[in-house]
Amino acid sequence: MSGLSRREFLQMLAVGAAAGLVGGSKTGPSLDAEAGEVNPESLYSIPPFGNVTLLHLTDSHAQLMPTYFREPHINIGVGTARGKPPHLVGEALLKHFGIAPGSIDAHALTYLDFEMAARRYGKIGGYAHLATLVKKLRASRPQRTLLLDGGDSWQGSATSLWTRGQDMVDAQKRLGVEVMTAHWEFTYGAERVQQIIENDLKGHIEFLAQNISDMTWGELIFKPYVIREINQVPVAIIGQAFPYTPIANPRYLIPDWTFGINDDHMQKMVNEARGKGAQLVAVLSHNGMDVDLKMARRVRGIDVILGGHTHDAMPSPSIVKNAGGKTLVINSGCNSKFLSVLDLKVKQGRLLDFRYRLLPVFANLLTPDKEMSTYIDQVRKPFLHKLGEKLAVTEGLLYRRGNFNGTFDQLIAEALLAVQDAEIAFSPGFRWGTTLLPGDTITMEHLMDQTAITYPTATVNELSGEQIKIIMEDIADNLFHPDPYYQQGGDMVRVGGLRYTLDLTQSHGKRIQSMTVKDKPLDPRKIYKVAGWASVQPIEPGKPVWDIVAEYLRDKKIIRIDHPYKPALKGAANNPGMAT
Repeated sequence: MSGLSRREFLQMLAVGAAAGLVGGSKTGPSLDAEAGEVNPESLYSIPPFGNVTLLHLTDSHAQLMPTYFREPHINIGVGTARGKPPHLVGEALLKHFGIAPGSIDAHALTYLDFEMAARRYGKIGGYAHLATLVKKLRASRPQRTLLLDGGDSWQGSATSLWTRGQDMVDAQKRLGVEVMTAHWEFTYGAERVQQIIENDLKGHIEFLAQNISDMTWGELIFKPYVIREINQVPVAIIGQAFPYTPIANPRYLIPDWTFGINDDHMQKMVNEARGKGAQLVAVLSHNGMDVDLKMARRVRGIDVILGGHTHDAMPSPSIVKNAGGKTLVINSGCNSKFLSVLDLKVKQGRLLDFRYRLLPVFANLLTPDKEMSTYIDQVRKPFLHKLGEKLAVTEGLLYRRGNFNGTFDQLIAEALLAVQDAEIAFSPGFRWGTTLLPGDTITMEHLMDQTAITYPTATVNELSGEQIKIIMEDIADNLFHPDPYYQQGGDMVRVGGLRYTLDLTQSHGKRIQSMTVKDKPLDPRKIYKVAGWASVQPIEPGKPVWDIVAEYLRDKKIIRIDHPYKPALKGAANNPGMAT
């Protein structure tokens, strides 16, 4: 919304609402004002309910500034997850939750008409705007709120990488985060994580994980839970870090720790917290939503799981039945785009009722908090010259999120092929990364938003066709295994130069079919030159991937990628997790 003042933006929305252009949900609580409402700020006026409020954000991926973020058009569910949240996209998602097409709700939650809606409503997130919203909610609910951060906060931007997470740690403290768990935080290494906990978080933020132990002795590395008295209600928060960190990320960064889902120990922690008087038990999870849903069926006594990792923005909780009663499962999106507000009525040791709102953080609708704005300006100032380098201009929409190549992924793959002179390129299926609109300048900051990790070395390897097939099968099984406890995070590896068919009805070893390179069948015995980056194996440091892609962009100057590669799919017909 460059060129529009906040007042002008609000006037524009008011006119749109009066004309019927900005509607609310068809049924149930709306992310937007009621249809026809001329005051869009009513979006954030939520009457208190009950006696305890949990505020939840997750997977901000170090985005201190407002950005654009496009939700996926492919998020396929398989097995019993097919057609159920979170595996709904676009119109299927709107229909399931009763949200009006074309509304501000629809823009926040789907990819539909993304460019037009993004230009209408402006950027989302940013910690200064998030701080304003948190303060507003706390003021309306004095002495009864707890702010929880589900992790993946210290990684995902240039400034977080260059400060080794310090910019985000200090932002969390200013925001008033009280409890957190983690995943990408561990990629700074065990020593750095422990250093931050000891020097920065102590006395401010509880860092919890019930599922990380010492490899030798089996002792817990972190505090598993904390009990806080909120409005005279003892509330237990149990931490669940990402259980597959040593598989999805380099084990050498955390060599002495073991991770897992650890249902049995979770049950023990729930029972222990209840035994100490907890009247409400919440799990702050980085499992991913499918894993949270299964855990909710298996572990008794959890009232609510506040989840992250898979970046799913769900406007209503899933209510899961188990042997001990029911568990609410919520997921709160990513990129500081959403803040969940869970109002709970707890009486005589039981959760009796709740109200839930998933609030999109629209930068044009929230006045930035002055204290947080000043901090962000200060922490970014030493890096502004590097961040602002203009690399190229995009003529099309650049985005990442989805099961297969996004347009920014396609750009990275094409850069690897060209600069590394490779036949095939692999790029990780990360779910973080911001979105650029057609006509935007691609700056070094935008490139770092897609690549800022602690193991960025670009590689060129010689792999046989047989090895390539094995790699692809393993990744497909990680994503499309029908049992969520065998899904280890991320989306399908992004490819360049390689074409294939993916059969969702098959099992491991049989899903990847009809692989071709330059229109010729992949030869199992032939050796191919394969470019990639983000190896989880120990390798000699080399040129980081952002240097490779920056070189490509400076040379091209103008970028247009309209149709990112998607494999031919079998077994996906009429799947509501894939747009037609």
